Amino acid sequence: MNRPPPPLLALLAGLAQHALARSSRPPSAGRALVATALAGASTGLAGAAARQFRRQGTTLEPTDPSRATVLVTTGVNAVSRNPMYVGLAGVLVANAVRRGSWTAVLPVVAFVTVVDRLQIAAEEPALLATFGADYAAYRSSVPRWLDRRSVTIGRRLLR
Repeated sequence: MNRPPPPLLALLAGLAQHALARSSRPPSAGRALVATALAGASTGLAGAAARQFRRQGTTLEPTDPSRATVLVTTGVNAVSRNPMYVGLAGVLVANAVRRGSWTAVLPVVAFVTVVDRLQIAAEEPALLATFGADYAAYRSSVPRWLDRRSVTIGRRLLR
């Protein structure tokens, strides 16, 4: 099954946010600051994961997980099994905050649901087939998205 790449899905979600929150008022200084910080952290998370993949010499191509040559489990990948997708979702949340619109959250929910049910659901069996017990152990110890444990680990990484 051909799946659209998650960055394209995020772009479409961003366009949907624009359409749904077209009449939103300009952001207050506080909202703009929160949105900027969230977008920066989210971009940093996704960028750190992409750099790790490049350093390890494995693919960044999300539509063909069978091309993965290395199981990356360190750095931000110790916090989330999908930090690039978490980063994309975070940028969308930042956009909803900047717009000050609850309806702008709907495309974020749609993005996360589609990526979780279609993209990640296809990636995980391919990674299990490629990396076997190593991936099974990783999957059992690191959350798919984020959880309370991720925040604790993230704080330790930033120290």
